[in-house]
Amino acid sequence: MRMLIDGKETSSIAADDRGLQYGDGLFETIAVVHGSPRLWRHHMVRLHEGCGRLGIHIPAADMLYAEVQQLCSETERAIVKIIITRGSGGRGYRPLPDAVPRRIISSHPWPEYAADWTTHGVEIRVCDTRLGINPALAGIKHLNRLEQVLARSEWDDPAIAEGIMLDSDNYLVEGTMSNLFIVRDGWLSTPALERCGVAGVMRTHILELAEQLGMNCEITRLHLNDLQQSDEAFLCNSIIGVWPIRRFGHYEYPLGATTERLIQAVALAGG
Repeated sequence: MRMLIDGKETSSIAADDRGLQYGDGLFETIAVVHGSPRLWRHHMVRLHEGCGRLGIHIPAADMLYAEVQQLCSETERAIVKIIITRGSGGRGYRPLPDAVPRRIISSHPWPEYAADWTTHGVEIRVCDTRLGINPALAGIKHLNRLEQVLARSEWDDPAIAEGIMLDSDNYLVEGTMSNLFIVRDGWLSTPALERCGVAGVMRTHILELAEQLGMNCEITRLHLNDLQQSDEAFLCNSIIGVWPIRRFGHYEYPLGATTERLIQAVALAGG
């Protein structure tokens, strides 16, 4: 792993950084292929929105891009993580008005997922851990991921690729690291995220592709039985692309035409 902190290659950070102290910041996890960061525009849009909602000054996108290139320009495939914190600050929750944001950019090896998860689908489970409802933080990728940490700690079966998370009112939200889509009666649906959850960049990309392909698609509240009764279902994020859901408990799903079409569209678009 290589790391740049405020442009300098180091792995040390001030202990009073508010990202460490309070989770006061945001992050983006980006796929880099042949030195090119995928879905860069979508990542920057989400980062800009998140910084705006938290009141953190966002670093210039061209500077972030240059630093990503510094780490990964000669890499065939890598994962880059961009973290923006509010910077150093004293004790207490109130942010200092003159806090200088800190940027942390790190490169990581490409994850080794099972080769057939994209082609043949994955098995999933439902997590016991629920996502708390908080519209003020819904959609953005802030640094506090304790709910996901607890949820991912619930299983160690390597055959299960992902866990699905519900909110405290038992609505479907997302996976621990992914967004969820279902296909039913010709409609492509994904859970609404105005109360909690992360609006993934691949989710946004797929919604755009679906519209271009003339698919009927909607963002709506979904229950667990909507997933159970769906004709097709899949997971997505910026690293895995699209994983069809093959099995969920006693339910089995085919690799349907809508999912296949979107997998192909994502591949052609370079997502």
